[in-house]
Amino acid sequence: MNKDEILRKIDILYIMWKQGSLGGEIMPEDENPGLEKSSLENYLYFTLPMALNYQRNSYTLWEAANKTYKDKETSFVFNPNIVVNKTFEEVQYALTKYKVALQKNKQTEIWIRLCNTFVNLYNGDIRKLFDTFDNDVDKIRKFIQKEKRCDFPYLAGTKICNYWLYVIWQYTDREYKNIESLTVAPDTHVCKATLRLGLINEEEFNSNNVQKIVIDRWNKLFKGTKYKPIDIHTALWLWSRNGFKEIK
Repeated sequence: MNKDEILRKIDILYIMWKQGSLGGEIMPEDENPGLEKSSLENYLYFTLPMALNYQRNSYTLWEAANKTYKDKETSFVFNPNIVVNKTFEEVQYALTKYKVALQKNKQTEIWIRLCNTFVNLYNGDIRKLFDTFDNDVDKIRKFIQKEKRCDFPYLAGTKICNYWLYVIWQYTDREYKNIESLTVAPDTHVCKATLRLGLINEEEFNSNNVQKIVIDRWNKLFKGTKYKPIDIHTALWLWSRNGFKEIK
């Protein structure tokens, strides 16, 4: 691994992304109803579907979420206080009508469990989670991923938790006190891009521990540089998704 060479390529990739040459003028989460950034509805919109964002096309997920939100028959699923008083079948129908949930039983259960967590801990107001921990990324992540992991199904995952925190930062009014603690979200595209840059090798890429390895490598690479790990996430994701355009 040549650190200086990788950082040189990152400089170019970052510029390519900002200039739009990696694509991504429209990101998956841009498919949203345009809610007031500080509103509870906006926080819930960008939280609940995130728990179902694994092994699927992110663009179609958020398209489905937006349709579900805009349909008066199904929009209730974004209100935890209503969800917990509905039958399983009612929630399942609303989540599958536009295919927010692809696994109709498992993913409905995940959604309902998250809603129960939000109601039991925060009266349905997920904003209180951030307030409780003073907008500290490390404390929020520790609470979700370690202390209450079972109460946050899939949202507590290594990849999804980091990316969810990033999306909240991007699409709501939330300001973190330590944004530098957000890591890259090591999904398939980010892992492939990390391999392509030579920051991990083939054996590491194929290991069961690849997500943690990828996070660790980016944290170490950027230590003492102008970059925070989350700065490069979108550029890596787009670079991989669009076929690794030549860096020049």
